[in-house]
Amino acid sequence: MLGLLDRLARPLLRLVDPEDAHALAVAALRLAPLPRPPADDARLAVAAFGLTFSNPIGVAAGLDKHAAVPDALLGFGFGFVEIGTVTPRPQAGNPRPRVFRLQADQAIVNRLGFNSEGLDAVRERLVARGSRGGIVGINIGANKDSPDRAADYVASIEALAPAASYFTVNVSSPNTPGLRDLQQRAMLDDLLARVMDARERAAAAAGRKPVLLKIAPDLALADLDDVVAVARARGVDGMIVSNTTIARPSGLREDAGAAQAGGLSGRPLFRLSTRMLAETFIRVEGRFPLIGVGGIDSGAAAFAKIKAGASLVQLYTGLVYRGLDLVGAIKSDLADFMRLARHGRLADAVGRDAAAWTAETWPA
Repeated sequence: MLGLLDRLARPLLRLVDPEDAHALAVAALRLAPLPRPPADDARLAVAAFGLTFSNPIGVAAGLDKHAAVPDALLGFGFGFVEIGTVTPRPQAGNPRPRVFRLQADQAIVNRLGFNSEGLDAVRERLVARGSRGGIVGINIGANKDSPDRAADYVASIEALAPAASYFTVNVSSPNTPGLRDLQQRAMLDDLLARVMDARERAAAAAGRKPVLLKIAPDLALADLDDVVAVARARGVDGMIVSNTTIARPSGLREDAGAAQAGGLSGRPLFRLSTRMLAETFIRVEGRFPLIGVGGIDSGAAAFAKIKAGASLVQLYTGLVYRGLDLVGAIKSDLADFMRLARHGRLADAVGRDAAAWTAETWPA
């Protein structure tokens, strides 16, 4: 029933301001009866970061910023949900308008700027879930006016560890001034050292939670070398590739939306983010798994991410244009692709095309 309502409502929501449409969709999910998650094909199960995922399809951070509807999303068949980005203190983010549809490009530009209700509100909602289960990760960031941004990440880990399945350290949003500077080698090393220490301190009471690092697709390859080297040295459990891009790929048709400042997501991000995924996979050398994000709106796109090096994938913008039925369609397609390729498990496909991706001309 919810799937039918989603299909009927989507054309109407596109007539509404994008941020208002998002709020309406989240409100509908919050009020609707919780669906029962469908059973997954056993071949789609993934073991990563010390967790077992029933399928590799996750919700990317940004859809459920404040932990309002993780269980509703899990009920639609996602293997995991990542909420956030969460900042320690509540903040409003950037002025509106700050979300723009590029309808003809199946894309979105946003400059939300970590609008967050703060960790106290998020912790209260996640604790209220009780023992419902499901993998719910928490994407954490820094307040815009913080004098010590690394301390913000530490505070969130210490406060939210009991409610988190894993943490994602977001240093790659383009919409908080100076945040991407944290990807520079010395700053990243200091940040991850403090984050990993906080994780260990929280482990006594909350268990040892995996820590992932989310990076930008706009890194130069020399900078990617540094990021991966630091991530490996500091013992992170995985990386997410990638966040939105400040670039504007050639061929965009929605000129007005493309001219807006902010991060671009959706179909035009697919080639760049997948190239960065493959480059990261080669550099990681199997030390930890990767999550692929950016432009996934079909089973073929999801399988391409997996073959480029992703053990898991995440969706957001694809859901805006294709709806919640997309997750079931992707899972069905992945099972078909595995059968045709004679893969007994999804891990058999991970990284098979990484070298081919890195040999291609850089995406324009």
